[in-house]
Amino acid sequence: MITYALYFAIGCFALALLFNLYRVVRAPGVTDRVLALDTMAVDAIALLVLFGIWEGTAIFFEASILYAMTGFVATVAYGKFLLRGDIIE
Repeated sequence: MITYALYFAIGCFALALLFNLYRVVRAPGVTDRVLALDTMAVDAIALLVLFGIWEGTAIFFEASILYAMTGFVATVAYGKFLLRGDIIE
C-alpha cells in the first residue's frame, strides 16, 4: 500500500513541478517567477524526501536539507536584489 502512495505522491509533485515550470516561463512579472522558482524548490525537496522513503536511505534526507538551505538563501538574495538592486551592502 505504501508503494502506491509513494507513486501517487511522486506523480503529484512531478506534475506540480511541470506547472511551476510553466509559471516560470509564462509569468507576467518577475516576482511571480521568483515565487514559482521557490515553489519548485519546495517540490524538489518533497521529491527528494519521497525518493529517500522509497529507497530506504538517509542520504536523500540530507540532500533535501542542503537543497532547502540553498533554496532559501537564493530566494532571499533574489528578493533583496529586486528590492534594492544590490545584494551585498
